[in-house]
Amino acid sequence: MGEQQHVKFPQEIIDEYAVLGVDLPALFSAGHLGNRMGVQIVEASAEKVVGTMPVEGNTQPYGLLHGGASAVLAETLGSIGSMLHGGVSKIAVGVDLNCTHHRGVRSGLVTGVATPVHRGRSTATYEIVITDEQDKRVCTARLTCMLREVTAKDAASVPDAGVTGGAA
Repeated sequence: MGEQQHVKFPQEIIDEYAVLGVDLPALFSAGHLGNRMGVQIVEASAEKVVGTMPVEGNTQPYGLLHGGASAVLAETLGSIGSMLHGGVSKIAVGVDLNCTHHRGVRSGLVTGVATPVHRGRSTATYEIVITDEQDKRVCTARLTCMLREVTAKDAASVPDAGVTGGAA
């Protein structure tokens, strides 16, 4: 589950981050927790982020998809959208996440789609809809991220993100 992800970003966004020495697809490989849970980022832009996660390995004792797993998927997708909205000079930090769980899922793959509700200068809010393989809604989440200026400390604390300098 920890293999390299193939994230689809618009080329102009990849180029914008590459100037700073940032390998954007490597940076957004879903992180250590997301990798352990099998999160795959399929598509990413400030307007829409799509990702998948297997149900297997992410269940609670009754064999249903764990609500916390849905929260991890939602926060991952909303954070990526917020970061892309904020641009190269901002870092997105989640400050509020809420999830409503609509139905249980016992197997297969769930897909999350994050779309913006609000994109401002200092905050971004995304709605994340998670569906099962029959396109039935499993969870609806909302994530608000604070957008703050990137510091050298931020860049240094992201191991293996392809940061070679200049992001301060």
